[in-house]
Amino acid sequence: MLIPRQKTPDLVVPIIDGTTFDLSVETSERGTVIAFYRGLHCPICANYLTELEKLTSDFAERGVATIAISSDGHERAQDMADKISASDLRFGYDLGLDVAREWGLYVSTSRGKTSIGIEEPALFSEPGLFMVTPEQTLYYASVQTMPFVRPSFRELLGALDFAIEHNYPARGEYTGAV
Repeated sequence: MLIPRQKTPDLVVPIIDGTTFDLSVETSERGTVIAFYRGLHCPICANYLTELEKLTSDFAERGVATIAISSDGHERAQDMADKISASDLRFGYDLGLDVAREWGLYVSTSRGKTSIGIEEPALFSEPGLFMVTPEQTLYYASVQTMPFVRPSFRELLGALDFAIEHNYPARGEYTGAV
């Protein structure tokens, strides 16, 4: 289980532009928003990532970098980026499912073709949204068992504005006896 204010697992994945995303060397002033998504087969992911693409510059204005990551291979990740007309949002791929589990993501098995006619991979991770500080500690996390009802990126921006203005700490850090 990931704990706020504690170091997250390492995260290194290739990016479709030919570079590599390495969370431990991210240089954004206030951290990184990581949107783990199910893959090209998921129409809800495409809609969700379209919203993140539109708001990536708003996050950047606040000193926060963004990336979308799935266990899809390069071609399917590129197809998703093309599908949503991504120009600012980075797309990582080849997320190992063992790494997905380290991040607390749920793993599902294929049910065949989805409603948009794209085959699901044999195994893939369900969505998760994380904000990680520049020190690679967990600030925010939302993990899901289903593709539905995801956190709003606009609300996350509003929360980020509040957190910046009030120096609001990550919550949920207590690990002692209850």
